[in-house]
Amino acid sequence: MDSGESDHNVTEEMVSLVPQLHTFARSLCRDGVRADDLVQEALLRAFGNIERFKPGTNLKAWLFTILRNEHYSQLRRRKFEAYDIARDQLPEPSVPPDHDGELELRDLNRALTALSPGQRAALILVSASGFSYEEAASICGCAVGTIKSRVARARAALLAMLEGYMPAIPRSECSAPLDALSRCSAGPGQYR
Repeated sequence: MDSGESDHNVTEEMVSLVPQLHTFARSLCRDGVRADDLVQEALLRAFGNIERFKPGTNLKAWLFTILRNEHYSQLRRRKFEAYDIARDQLPEPSVPPDHDGELELRDLNRALTALSPGQRAALILVSASGFSYEEAASICGCAVGTIKSRVARARAALLAMLEGYMPAIPRSECSAPLDALSRCSAGPGQYR
């Protein structure tokens, strides 16, 4: 197989991973428009550096790492941007939704938002995106045990919030964006 054919296969596989990339991006930034932009920027970076990808390695993990790194780069840049009132800080509409499913989805989103960024990223990578604990640890740059611990604590916290034993109070995104990066990249032995 020549290099052109190999690049074509990698490109096709990248395109097939776009829905999973979008799901992960949305879990990171909790905004569909920003998630679209984040995926697009991550794919542009991946296509621009396709020669760095080693055939036979895990393309999915490579792309998710690029996306995660791009997200944190954007958070650092956004620190210096002026932005409007966040939609999630606006009062709830006076008319409740018609469907229970919408209420449950809103509750789940609120509970996910209340998790720490490290726990949320680990849970989404392992539970929703299908990564193994080892792959998720590689993406987050931490030990496998740290990922297992974050996933277990995230699941327990979600269950407690959804059953009403613990309040689902969203964490403010206005807090230091670099704090989120340090949570996801905590080394072995660091409890987050």
